[in-house]
Amino acid sequence: MARRKLHKASAVMPHEGMDSVATAKHTLGGNRAFEVLWQAQQYWLAMDTFRRDRERNKNYTYGRQWDDYVCVNGRKIREEELIKKQGNVPLKNNLIRRMVQAVLGIYRSQAKEPTCTARDRDEQRYGETMSTVLQCNMQLNRMTEINARCMEEFLISGFVVQRKWYGWRENKLDCWTDYVQPNNFFIDNNMRDFRGWDCSCVGEVHDISFEELCGRFAKDGNDYNRLAEIYKFAKDKSYLSATFDNFGYPLQGYYDFLVPYDTSRCRVIEVWRKESKPRVRCHDVNNGDVFKIDIEDFQAIVTDENNKRLQEARELGMDESDVPLIRWEWFMDSYWYYYMLTPFGDILEEGETPYEHKSHPYVFKAYPFIDGEIHSFVSNVIDQQRYTNRLITMYDWIMRASAKGVLLFPEDCLPKGMSMDDVADEWARFNGIIMIRTPKAGTPLPQQIANNCTQIGISELLSMQLKFFEDISGVNGALQGKPGYSGMSASLYSQQAQNASTSLLDLLDTFSSFVKEGAYKDVKNIQQFYDTPRVFNIAGKNSTIVEYDPKKIRDVEFDLSIVESTATPAYRALTNDMLMQLWEKNAISVEQLLEHGDFPFADELLQSIKSQREQLEQGKVPDGISPELAQQVQQNANASAMQQAQQMLQAS
Repeated sequence: MARRKLHKASAVMPHEGMDSVATAKHTLGGNRAFEVLWQAQQYWLAMDTFRRDRERNKNYTYGRQWDDYVCVNGRKIREEELIKKQGNVPLKNNLIRRMVQAVLGIYRSQAKEPTCTARDRDEQRYGETMSTVLQCNMQLNRMTEINARCMEEFLISGFVVQRKWYGWRENKLDCWTDYVQPNNFFIDNNMRDFRGWDCSCVGEVHDISFEELCGRFAKDGNDYNRLAEIYKFAKDKSYLSATFDNFGYPLQGYYDFLVPYDTSRCRVIEVWRKESKPRVRCHDVNNGDVFKIDIEDFQAIVTDENNKRLQEARELGMDESDVPLIRWEWFMDSYWYYYMLTPFGDILEEGETPYEHKSHPYVFKAYPFIDGEIHSFVSNVIDQQRYTNRLITMYDWIMRASAKGVLLFPEDCLPKGMSMDDVADEWARFNGIIMIRTPKAGTPLPQQIANNCTQIGISELLSMQLKFFEDISGVNGALQGKPGYSGMSASLYSQQAQNASTSLLDLLDTFSSFVKEGAYKDVKNIQQFYDTPRVFNIAGKNSTIVEYDPKKIRDVEFDLSIVESTATPAYRALTNDMLMQLWEKNAISVEQLLEHGDFPFADELLQSIKSQREQLEQGKVPDGISPELAQQVQQNANASAMQQAQQMLQAS
């Protein structure tokens, strides 16, 4: 009898201190939440410069362009207040907003959407099904609007975040997507990979009501009482002076990691970070599966199974060297672990990631992220915007300060019986007459001065700055839809628009990669949580009705790509034209034309045709046809009946 193969316990059993979570529970006990909070706070503070830059970029985008601080006589003061104290008006011409709107228009005009392609070509039909399911989920989450606003955020701050999760919302259990405000988000400041693959910690600061808090974390009465004790001031509204101002406006730089701006909200800090523990990586040679298991499951999954296969091989007379055993190796596994914390050091919830994609629920993209730096599209033109505002303010001040119709009236010319006020009234009157004394020799006559001091080069400087603005941003007049100059050819205008789009291609493709990453997590969540068969139909389409079978699609690997959407008017018109040509050549029937085309009357007409066909097959006269056609239908029906009777007689 062959000897049983034994493994050393020291090779597979965990060593003290290797499991980071277990070690923290043992050494820190109930205070381990503070260690996680401290680390998360350091990452959050490291993004203070980004938050200030984002606030400045947002102010310039939405017209608050004189909010920068300057130092005057050792005192910090806003530029707007300084200009007002000098007696001037802080004028502005918001060019940045127009530029952002032009880029958003380009993004929306692309009308792209993610589609799924199965890596195994034999499973491509499942890729088409998953594409339909993904598009239905995007419609459920209003992703067209979310992605447009995220694109605007991407242009302003250079950093965009979404959260992909599964749960209850509005009495519906489904996969959801949330926009995450970058001010409430933090990441590992050691990350340098553009894709974010080297990230070791991410998190978000949530400010929610006490009712939402209980709906998320209270599983029974004891949990409710615990939450009521932790957030007793937020629960009892009588203790609070809730903040009702500043709706829709910035918080004037108030950002705190532990204390919310509105004290009626409950702050919950969500932290996802990489933890480590010893595990076993296995390769089942029998079927090719590669998987990892916990140390506790090693005996049942590996040792017992290998012994069972060896026993079967002995019974079959197979050589032990030919037995397909499960190969394994010990390794330190790095995995995502989440904490839901209160600012007071309480752990509301924790655990290893529940998602089968084995990652955190966030999708984020920073631009350009060279050496970890974030520089937004808006920040490139702030200097041009500031100089433009300064020029138009200076222009306005010069025009107001210059002499316009000033009357020079020598005192020697003042007639008797009239004062200077009388002269001024008469001067301003239509067809007024002023009598003057005969001036002495060398005394000038009264004259009006209108000094034009505005032609000092400000117009040229302003035109130059506007040209710089377009050159730096890449958003020129053709891209904004401005008409070309007289005699400009259509090809030249189209080429200018195409060149401007090329300058924005890197920005748009970077955002497309962000949308693709989000769609990948959506697909993984759908495969994991859609555990019952469902029927999906994309709103606005007639033929895209699919049945989702979780047993068939659950283990299919999909590749995602961003392609032109089929929901655009141009695509629908092209499809209808092609179908009409096929129908005119009798290549398809009317039913196929209505089923696959996109016509506003298709459903009603298709239902009417099917109803008439059923009546004809039953020998009835369809409703709504002329008497001559009804008589012809009846004759055809009688002839068909006589022919069938003759065939029956001949057969007998």
